[in-house]
Amino acid sequence: MGKVLVTGGGGFIGAALVRELARRGLAVRSFDNGFRKRDAGEADGGGDVEYVAGDIRDVAAVRRAMRGVEAVFHLAYVNGTAFFYSQPRLVLDVAIRGQLAALDCAEEAGVETFVYFSSSEAYQTPTVIPTPEDVPLVVPDVHNPRYSYGGGKILAEMLLLHYARPAGMRRLVIRPHNVYGPAMGFEHVIPQLVERVYRASDGLRLPEASIVLQGTGRETRAFCHVDDAVAGTLLAFEKGADGTVYHLGNPVETTILELLRRIGERCGVRVRPETGEAPAGATPRRCPDVGRLAKLGYVPRVDLVTGLAGTVDWYAAYFRDRAGLPGGRDDKGAH
Repeated sequence: MGKVLVTGGGGFIGAALVRELARRGLAVRSFDNGFRKRDAGEADGGGDVEYVAGDIRDVAAVRRAMRGVEAVFHLAYVNGTAFFYSQPRLVLDVAIRGQLAALDCAEEAGVETFVYFSSSEAYQTPTVIPTPEDVPLVVPDVHNPRYSYGGGKILAEMLLLHYARPAGMRRLVIRPHNVYGPAMGFEHVIPQLVERVYRASDGLRLPEASIVLQGTGRETRAFCHVDDAVAGTLLAFEKGADGTVYHLGNPVETTILELLRRIGERCGVRVRPETGEAPAGATPRRCPDVGRLAKLGYVPRVDLVTGLAGTVDWYAAYFRDRAGLPGGRDDKGAH
């Protein structure tokens, strides 16, 4: 097929998707504004990849990026819980203006397939576990800035399905659930726990360490390795039906306590967890029903023990090599 565009191609999932598309022999254009402080093309594995710098809210830049493109994977967004609370205006601005720019320019360019990356945050605290795609999308409290992220995803899904005038364009929504792996950033639970274990154990030199959690630790998540996330995304791209939402994840629940124990074991540190205060709006359980994607042939292949080993090792090495810990850190190239 023709050229494929990945917006947010410098991000964690975006870069992995760019690598796999190029490995499969497709011509890929990666569009990113460097928000994650990642060098253009860094660690992206070469291949037939064109790197274009630009802001997803800049219609002229997006229009140029769309030229000659047959398919779009739209991942450009502001991710990371810390940003939801501290910069909700930016989160919403990128969510809405970015989606409008991407859809308008895709229509102008005659794009055939538009894949939008939404989030499990669009339904926030589900009433059903495992959670199917048809649960209500919810913003529990419009005054809580945390929901700038989930609210933006809801609006972007509706723009794709109801604002866009596709003229034959196939539209797909992917809702990923807790995708993880090496170099995923620092605003998520796995890297945060690795860093806290590293600090509390004096650079992994102490055999034991106490860690205060955000909540009781009995909260659950279902962690999906980035390799499975990319495979599931491309399966939906190849076989998915227009207007369909697909949950992407690994439907195996893990408590935060169990996650912390496994991280400690990998680091060689016995961790003593302590209960802490959970942030307002935190979700007690999350686990996707991936049956719809499974009907297309999706099977997660990377179990948590295997995937966590490589991820924990990457972060432990990162912290060790930046001898500023305990202290500050240089985020360059980490996302």
